[in-house]
Amino acid sequence: MYVDGGDVVRIGVVAVVTALVVALLPAPAQAAPVTITNGVQFTDTSGAGVHAHGGGMLKVGSYWYWFGENRNPDDTFRAVSVYRSTDLRTWEFRNNVLTASSAAELGSAKIERPKVVYNAATGRYVMWMHKENGSDYGEARAAVASSSTVDGAYTYHGSFRPLNQYMSRDLTLYEEGGTAYLISAADENRDLQIYRLTADYLQVASLVGNFWNDASREAPALFKRNGVYFMLTSGTSGWNPNQARYATATALTGPWTGWTNVGDATTFGSQPAFVLPLGNAYLYLGDRWAGAWSGPVNDSRYVWLPIAFPSSTSMTLSWYPTITVDADAGTVTGNPATYYRVTNRATAKVLDVVGASLADNAEVKQYAWNGGGNQRFEFRDVGSGYYQLVAQHSGKCLDVASASAADGANIIQYACGTGTNQQWQWVATGGYFQLKARHSGKCLDVAADGVDLQQYTCGTGTGQQWSRTT
Repeated sequence: MYVDGGDVVRIGVVAVVTALVVALLPAPAQAAPVTITNGVQFTDTSGAGVHAHGGGMLKVGSYWYWFGENRNPDDTFRAVSVYRSTDLRTWEFRNNVLTASSAAELGSAKIERPKVVYNAATGRYVMWMHKENGSDYGEARAAVASSSTVDGAYTYHGSFRPLNQYMSRDLTLYEEGGTAYLISAADENRDLQIYRLTADYLQVASLVGNFWNDASREAPALFKRNGVYFMLTSGTSGWNPNQARYATATALTGPWTGWTNVGDATTFGSQPAFVLPLGNAYLYLGDRWAGAWSGPVNDSRYVWLPIAFPSSTSMTLSWYPTITVDADAGTVTGNPATYYRVTNRATAKVLDVVGASLADNAEVKQYAWNGGGNQRFEFRDVGSGYYQLVAQHSGKCLDVASASAADGANIIQYACGTGTNQQWQWVATGGYFQLKARHSGKCLDVAADGVDLQQYTCGTGTGQQWSRTT
């Protein structure tokens, strides 16, 4: 092709202009590392609570979409809500993608553990969930909905028992290579079964296997790492947290190993909801259900922890009060804290949240040391020489009830806030220390062995003298 000199100049100018335009275009947003606090209710960008309880995540483009339960105060179904984030901390509410008005049978119902996968063949996002009527758990059905957009309105396709035969309660989804699987608790939660879905992901095609007959495991979360499948579950104890266990296999058809404990005896006060692969990291997403302290589901908290892998077929969970997530780098790091037992000089007993309760207003008393997380406290620096004493098991703070300034005021745990009735000074006194409440200037006090903790005017008695050891 012939090009004269003028054409060369014009081509050069176009090239320069194009380069300048490209240089001025905004670069794709990069998610900076963020710190996430455990045992709290997350808030969205408007300041409202994030209600994605029992949910799961799906990445579309540069966003993670988090679907979960949003319930009425009586715990009946309100909506499946979806939020999105690029960094896993800053959550933007997008939509209530399924609501009580989406279908007649949802008008009075319970919808639990919604999970969404994308079907590349049909171009639809498919949601499965556990469905019950609004008053009891007699239905034990799976329900299905789908949408052409990840955060648009989902069309409800109905509810049923898998293969018109098996009960279905706690469930999750797993998709691999264009095939999707449903994992569901059956037979009054005694069995945990794997099903293969139809090509459109809207029905159950077949039972892959009942690999955990009479195991009484629920809250399944299935993920794959380096060719090994991990099935993470909880026991069956209602809203109360219990020991998580996992099994492994190199094929979904088995053979599966026996169950191995992971985490502590209460999974750090949580129940598995989902495991999120993030680069080479795997992030445990758990729910600290408010039902454990007789609260509504929407008062529940979140527990997110990095999963470690000592070997190709083993996993561990450790407690961290905060974690750092770098979504772009695909890393999750736990930020450890030092926890102390706080021992009274007069009685030689320790601070203890009664019954390892997770509830606000739970009493804090003294008890013989047994090593429980309800007897371990982080001294969290809040500045000016004051600390919050944060219980390891609940993430809640040592609190003078109702911010009372009176002698004899009761000592409880309560969700950590900014109140000075949760701020304590650690004051040296003759080889021991007093814990002095900032709001009242009074001291943490044990009047005699076996009686409640209280605040009282500071003095020289050994009932106000404490030591701390790790």
